[in-house]
Amino acid sequence: MSFFSFGQSAEVSIVLDGQENRRQAEIKTEDGKRDKCYLYFDGETVSGKVNVTLKKSGKLEHQGIKIEFIGQIELYYDRGNHHEFTSLVKELARPGELTQSTSYNFEFSQVEKPYESYTGANVRLRYFLRVTLVKRIADTVKEQDIVVHTLSQYPEMNTSIKMEVGIEDCLHIEFEYNKSKYHLQDVIVGKIYFLLVRIKIKYMELQVIKRETTGSGPNTFNENETIAKYEIMDGAPVRGESIPIRLFLSGYELTPTMKDINKKFSVRYYLNLVLVDEEERRYFKQQEITIFRRADKVRKNYQAALSHHNPSLLSDGSGNSKSLSQPQQLEREGEEQEGNRKEEEKVEADGEKS
Repeated sequence: MSFFSFGQSAEVSIVLDGQENRRQAEIKTEDGKRDKCYLYFDGETVSGKVNVTLKKSGKLEHQGIKIEFIGQIELYYDRGNHHEFTSLVKELARPGELTQSTSYNFEFSQVEKPYESYTGANVRLRYFLRVTLVKRIADTVKEQDIVVHTLSQYPEMNTSIKMEVGIEDCLHIEFEYNKSKYHLQDVIVGKIYFLLVRIKIKYMELQVIKRETTGSGPNTFNENETIAKYEIMDGAPVRGESIPIRLFLSGYELTPTMKDINKKFSVRYYLNLVLVDEEERRYFKQQEITIFRRADKVRKNYQAALSHHNPSLLSDGSGNSKSLSQPQQLEREGEEQEGNRKEEEKVEADGEKS
């Protein structure tokens, strides 16, 4: 991108070292399109060459040329303020004149890139190089984005999630997932076991929900997106029936879990078990999981470790919440939005029971 002024003008381009052999990764833009950018990791050196090409013969006076490496968070509802968490500057040329096209080498050695690149519903985290050729009337500016992936390393131990839930005197089920931390190419394996069935269940499905949280306090915004749906069963189950679950994550657009990134936003994932009865009443139970990016070269210590599950309080969706020790009660789906504004492990009902 070039900005032109009167008289001589120049075009600026950035060529990264080794870019012909460097992997590229897709990143979603604000308008929903996809761009491919060169991929870097935390601690990698970012180096290359800046080419300044004069548009016509003659000289170009400038007030200096600099290159910046910037990592910033952009909140869409606060576009006037960009929150920079990384900012490095190198001077390429002092004020003077250019009489011919010139190239400048640059290097940001072992630069820290603590967070993964991300574009969401209300926030964007990006890394980019910006070259500024300062002129008297209008500067010439060139920006080039890069993509950063963060790799996670976990101990091998990964405890399963197991919970009993139900509706008092109507339904009692036990569900189990093989672990609660999954890499982006992983498979969710589990089972549903029906201990008591006294309501007519129409179907049951498992959803993967992404919750993007921006802001803090009264200015907190939650954006929920259903990433995946997996139909567990279609028809009424019977007591003692066990249904297996196998959901492949590689086919879905997922990012790693991001918690309290620079105190600006979070991205969390939940497994949502949904039951629908013949009267179209929907009951659900959410369980948070962690998703991480594993290195392409699999190593033993890249396996996920699991944090122990905290039991939650549940209701059946009627106007009166009930307190049960075992099993916990399923929540009506219509109450999820209200429940999101409360503590994550406590759910209150506000629907009507038919």
